[in-house]
Amino acid sequence: MRNFLFQIIAGILAIYLAAEFIPGIIFTGKIITLVLIGLVIGILNYFIKPILKIFFFPLRLLTLGLFGLVINIGITWLITYIFPNNIHLNGIFNLLELTLIIWIASLFFYSITKD
Repeated sequence: MRNFLFQIIAGILAIYLAAEFIPGIIFTGKIITLVLIGLVIGILNYFIKPILKIFFFPLRLLTLGLFGLVINIGITWLITYIFPNNIHLNGIFNLLELTLIIWIASLFFYSITKD
């Protein structure tokens, strides 16, 4: 449960930091919308991502793990598709930047919770 909570916090922090410091990523919404987006990121990363990793294991093995980045990009794209009025990206490069920021924030909070 603690990992799930940290996934939500990582999502909120990542969207906020990306919108604040990267010019091509624009967040238009209130705090409650940011929390809702973080909740959806947490749900997707905690529940759906492990299923996708198992399903695409042969591709991940074949590409030496690089297909995991494609899974992360797909999840981030899904977030921008679910909230089109709140997250605006100016191109594929900004999608990659947002994906990397979410990944780094999740990795940071995962390292905190690891015993």
